Amino acid sequence: LDRTDRFMFSLSKRTQTFKPKKNIKEGTKQYQLKKYAEATLGSGNLRLAVTLPEGEDLNEWLAVNTVDFFNQINMLYGTITEFCTATECPIMSAGPKYEYHWADGTNIKKAIKVPAPDYVDYLMVWVQNQLDDETIFPSKIGVPFPKNFQQIVKNIFKRLFRVYAHIYHSHFTKIISLGEEAHLNTSFKHFIYFIQEFQLVEKKELAPLQELITSLTTVKDGEST
Repeated sequence: LDRTDRFMFSLSKRTQTFKPKKNIKEGTKQYQLKKYAEATLGSGNLRLAVTLPEGEDLNEWLAVNTVDFFNQINMLYGTITEFCTATECPIMSAGPKYEYHWADGTNIKKAIKVPAPDYVDYLMVWVQNQLDDETIFPSKIGVPFPKNFQQIVKNIFKRLFRVYAHIYHSHFTKIISLGEEAHLNTSFKHFIYFIQEFQLVEKKELAPLQELITSLTTVKDGEST
């Protein structure tokens, strides 16, 4: 499938559960970093898990974690796709004060107002296309990352945050009823620690969930992060 076909295919499969769409190839440097990240996450210390491993390349670390969070958010949103419909969520929002319109600069140059499920579909295809582009996310050793790679990553994380924000504001009751609350909170906490560690998202963008962020990242006596 070319990108246009994949784009349309994804939109047509909106009602089906999202599944991880990007895998890191075994034997690559990024695969080794992915295994390291998984092992560190297993320790339960999320703050430690996000730090750049000693001697490793920052862009490689950003790339591995971009793929990981993309997959995590895909799966989390997949648990509520049947409830996030154009009827239930006619706009992509994060509470009454925050509304998101879609533009990607290529297929859709002028921002348009679309229902939340359409916005998430556009977003996931937009991220997927960048992850699949070897000139942006190279998988081969020795192939350099583009000079603007960190800005690309910042833009991806800024938009991925909006999916968390929509889930929390519009579907959290359903998340609780599905028993996914702990999973969502851990994933989001990990996401926040990561973007804080590398200053990937401006504070104003995080405003829809600032209270929750403060609550999740405040260390209480006798607890570790």
